Amino acid sequence: MDALAGLLDGPRARGAFMIRACFDPPWGVRIEDHAPLMVMLVVRGDAWIMPDDGEGVRLTAGDLAIARGPDPYTCADDPRTAPQALILPGGECRYPDGRSLNGSMDLGVRTWGDRLDGSTVLLIGTYLMRGEIRGRLLDALPPLLTLGSDVWECPLTSLPTGEIVRDEPGQEVVLDRLLDLLVIAALRAWFARPDAEPPGWYRALADPVVGRALRLIQDDPAHPWTVAELAAKAGVSRAALARRFTELVGRPPMAHLTGWRLALAADRLRDTDDTIAVIARQVGYGSAFALSNAFKREYGVSPQEHRTRVG
Repeated sequence: MDALAGLLDGPRARGAFMIRACFDPPWGVRIEDHAPLMVMLVVRGDAWIMPDDGEGVRLTAGDLAIARGPDPYTCADDPRTAPQALILPGGECRYPDGRSLNGSMDLGVRTWGDRLDGSTVLLIGTYLMRGEIRGRLLDALPPLLTLGSDVWECPLTSLPTGEIVRDEPGQEVVLDRLLDLLVIAALRAWFARPDAEPPGWYRALADPVVGRALRLIQDDPAHPWTVAELAAKAGVSRAALARRFTELVGRPPMAHLTGWRLALAADRLRDTDDTIAVIARQVGYGSAFALSNAFKREYGVSPQEHRTRVG
């Protein structure tokens, strides 16, 4: 698996919140749903997306934005337009004063807003739980990234446009997979930019010494690695590897190994029915007890609690 595949392997939407939003100016929506990731594709018209901290960005038809939660943000026709609706966790919609919208903006199957032929049409997909996106991918992203249609062309964009309004058996699964593919395509394009800022470990894979150690860890996390053994296989001294690894990756080799093992464990708790003891062996821990202790230190919950939350 190459570095980019390793980073992008992970979006797994499950019952994602997906809508087609249709508006006429002036319009504004405040998003406070605490979701880990939101994708917005402008189909027609234009829109501003404005994080609370940072500069707002204007998007036009064909442009795409990805907002990393849980921090709130606002979408509107103009930065000066006050929000007319508030999106809360679980897709709950309210007026800014707290009153329920009571379906007053529903326009049909997964369609919401002022009117079907509004001058602005947006496709919005939201991952509802952090477990649907690997933590190392979220950590690699800025709070807001945008791709203009002048630098990003994706044949996938026409598919969700047609599928989102269909009401057929299995449609939720179809939309989940389309959202995953759209995110992967967008992030692949974003990381390919000359000015991209991927995480330290991603850049370090190009280093002949540290890259070798990283691949050993990634390919066989269950092996009882030591810094000395990694250094020997990389052809340098223990001290040289530790120094260079920390400089390029941002943390020492054993800390990175622990993080990688726990990230894999979190994914397997979500994606498999394997017992905690089996997962512990798969990722390099001698027992379920040892994995549970390390997992709780890293994530603040036990493996079983994590599995319940993302299941």
